[in-house]
Amino acid sequence: MSVVDEFLSHLDVERRVSPHTLAAYRRDLDALSLWAVDNGQSVEGLQADHIRAFVAAEHRRGLTPKSLQRRLSACRSFYAWLLRNGRIKASPAAAIRAPKAPRKLPQVLDPDEAKALVEVPTDAPLGVRDRALLELFYSSGLRLSELCGLHWRDLHLDDGLVHVLGKGSKQRIVPLGSHARNALGDWKRESGGTADTPVFPGRKGPITPRAVQLRLRQLAQRQGLFKRVHPHLLRHSFASHILESSGDLRGVQELLGHADIATTQIYTHLDYQHLSRVYDAAHPRAKRKP
Repeated sequence: MSVVDEFLSHLDVERRVSPHTLAAYRRDLDALSLWAVDNGQSVEGLQADHIRAFVAAEHRRGLTPKSLQRRLSACRSFYAWLLRNGRIKASPAAAIRAPKAPRKLPQVLDPDEAKALVEVPTDAPLGVRDRALLELFYSSGLRLSELCGLHWRDLHLDDGLVHVLGKGSKQRIVPLGSHARNALGDWKRESGGTADTPVFPGRKGPITPRAVQLRLRQLAQRQGLFKRVHPHLLRHSFASHILESSGDLRGVQELLGHADIATTQIYTHLDYQHLSRVYDAAHPRAKRKP
């Protein structure tokens, strides 16, 4: 077993990272290993200059700043693990910085668009399920993987709470809105769900993330929305609307399950955009000249 495989096994067994995260680490470290072999080195023997050369080579190959940041983050984690286990004396990646990526603000639905999307007709085929799925996404701001992994035992409809297993196997409790509670109650009665069954079953076990993505796209078109609607758009919309109404960034961080509040702060920029539009529309001295 290579040293990279040992590290990936540590992430899988001890850290219990998601399959998606594990696959990303594997791609990034495989690229590093291949570069090291091509340059007559071993990954354990690389120095800081080698890591800089690797990042530069990946940049010349066309990787975006965001991809380079992710690749370098995987390297840092790998070498930090080697250092903790006494395999190296210092991390060659610790002081290396990737190019800054331009920060794109996430697109969101406005409240009217969100309402139009979630209120799908329940008399259509799978309408009760679709209504429950959309209401839950928008009501609680779940990640796609979190929603797909839910079982009925995780939902406490009487208390209006959902127990979520998030990234890194971290658990959190998120409120359920009244519309979501009603829609989920209707779906539980129709589907005959029990404590150990998935809330949204697929053909073999829980519904797959891909099936949810495709269904959301279909439902958005059917409801007359012309934005590119995907599960994370509902999570963005949830966070933006909560922050606009409450101004409580720390509370939004807890609801979203962000480990670092810096991740949540992007929604403050969305809120400032909203405030700027209100100001421009209302203040007599703010009107832009054509």
